[in-house]
Amino acid sequence: MRYYVFFCTFAPVKCLIMSESKYVSQVKTIPARVEDVYRVLGNLQNLERVKDLIPQDKIQELEISGDAITMKVDGLGQRITIAIVDRVENDTLKFGAEGLPMDNNFWVQLKPGENNTTYIRLTLKADIPMMFKMMLDKKIQKGIDDAATMLTQFPYSQWL
Repeated sequence: MRYYVFFCTFAPVKCLIMSESKYVSQVKTIPARVEDVYRVLGNLQNLERVKDLIPQDKIQELEISGDAITMKVDGLGQRITIAIVDRVENDTLKFGAEGLPMDNNFWVQLKPGENNTTYIRLTLKADIPMMFKMMLDKKIQKGIDDAATMLTQFPYSQWL
C-alpha cells in the first residue's frame, strides 16, 4: 500500500491511499496457433483493422505504430500512450502506459493448446486509490474478461 502525503498550510494531510490491485481474466481459447496469435498481437498496427469499432466519442486522436498506441481518452483530458515494454516470443507481451493518473502494467500470456489452439489470459496490475477501488473492482474485472473474449474472435490466420 502506498501513501501520498500532501502538505497544506496547517499540517500534512494524507490524501490518497493507493492499493496495488491485480486483475486476471478467465483463460480463453483462440482457434489459432500460438505463433500466429503472438505475431498478430505483437504488432499493434494490426489494430488499424478494428479501428472503426472504437467509439469515436470516447477516444480521439488515435495514433497507432508497431509498438505503441497514443490517444486522447474522454474524461482524462490528456493523451495517453500504451506501449509494448517487454516480449517473450510466443509466450508474453507486457504493456506499460504513460499519461494515466496511476501506475499500471498489463500483460498478455499465451500458451499453446491442442489442435492448433492457443490459451490466452490477460493480467492488469494497477495502483488504484482505495476510495475508488471498491467502485471500480467489478468494472475492471468485467473489462478484462471482455477484452480476453474479444481477442478470441480476431481472424489471426488471415491477418498474417
